[in-house]
Amino acid sequence: MRVLLVGGTGMLGTEIKRILEPAHEVITASRKDSDVAVDLSDKASIVAMYEKVGKVGAVVCVGGAAKFAPLDALADDDYAFSLANKLMGQVNLVRCAIGHVDEGGSVTLTSGTLAQEPMVGGAAVSLVNAGVEGFARVAALELQGKLRVNVVSPGWVSETLTSMGKDGSQGIAAADVAKVYKRAVDETMTGQTLGAAKT
Repeated sequence: MRVLLVGGTGMLGTEIKRILEPAHEVITASRKDSDVAVDLSDKASIVAMYEKVGKVGAVVCVGGAAKFAPLDALADDDYAFSLANKLMGQVNLVRCAIGHVDEGGSVTLTSGTLAQEPMVGGAAVSLVNAGVEGFARVAALELQGKLRVNVVSPGWVSETLTSMGKDGSQGIAAADVAKVYKRAVDETMTGQTLGAAKT
């Protein structure tokens, strides 16, 4: 199967590509250094990406950004950036997938632990992550029989924690998180938010 991996050049995207490649042809998309360029905050860029890539059997998105800052420090532009990028970028990946993803194929989006476990500084991120999960449930319902839509909520990734100067053992290894994305591509569930667990 041809799999379009948005955010495929990042740390998690690299692991997902590695685990998918033995069985699938993986096409990476990101702002730079990938097979095809895409700007998630620009719907026209998403449409152009699909047109350039051609038909695929699955789309996986680990791209998208949201602003992390204390509530009283978040400006209107911070919310607008977060909504346009990680939320509407992923919403538009699904909306524009019709006709570009094989019937019965899948789109797997990414939310995050802050949708369920709030923390100081996470207002915009929690808003976006919860929005992604809510949208995916409805999209899966309305697109049943045409397109599967799922979300992976990866939790804290060990390598990310380490890069932040925190204890990586409190997270889940990127290689284990990648296995959850593989399940979303290979199995038949839809409308689900899948979490990653330590192995």
